[in-house]
Amino acid sequence: MQDVCIFTDGAARGNPGNGGFGALLRFTDKDGIVHERELSEGFSLTTNNRMELLGVIRALQALKHPCRVRVQTDSRYVVDAFNKDWISGWKLRGWKTAKKEPVANRDLWEELLRAMEGHEVTFDWIKGHAGHPENERCDALATTAADGDGLSVDEGYLRAAAGA
Repeated sequence: MQDVCIFTDGAARGNPGNGGFGALLRFTDKDGIVHERELSEGFSLTTNNRMELLGVIRALQALKHPCRVRVQTDSRYVVDAFNKDWISGWKLRGWKTAKKEPVANRDLWEELLRAMEGHEVTFDWIKGHAGHPENERCDALATTAADGDGLSVDEGYLRAAAGA
C-alpha cells in the first residue's frame, strides 16, 4: 500500500462568501522519486469550513488506488471530527450533534467518509500561518482560487441556506 501525505487548506472571503480550497498530494515512488500534485478550486458562495472539508475530499478522490494517507491540515474542525471521534457520535445520533442539532455540512461529511473508503487515513493538525511550507502553499492555492474568476457553485451550501 502506497504512503501518501496530503496537505490541505480552505479559505473564504467573508463567511459565507467566495471561497476556495488548496491541496498538495505527495508520495515517493518505488524508485525513490518524490511526486507532487496540487489541486484547487474556487466557489462563489460558501464557508471556510466547507472549503476545509472539500480540500480533503478532492485530494482523497484524486487517489487512484488504496493508500495509507496522512492528512495534515490547520482545520481543527476536520481533525477533531476524527481524532476526537465526533463523527461516530454524529452518525449514531442520526447526524445530530450532542445538543441534538443537525450537523453542519452533513453533505460534505458523508462525501468525505465515502472518499476515505479503501484508504487508511490519519489526521494531523498543523498550525496555520506559522511558516509551514506546505500549509502556506495550500493557503496560497485556496486564496487564489477564492479570488479567481469562473467560480463554481457550492450547491450544498445553497441547499442548506435555503433550509432544504
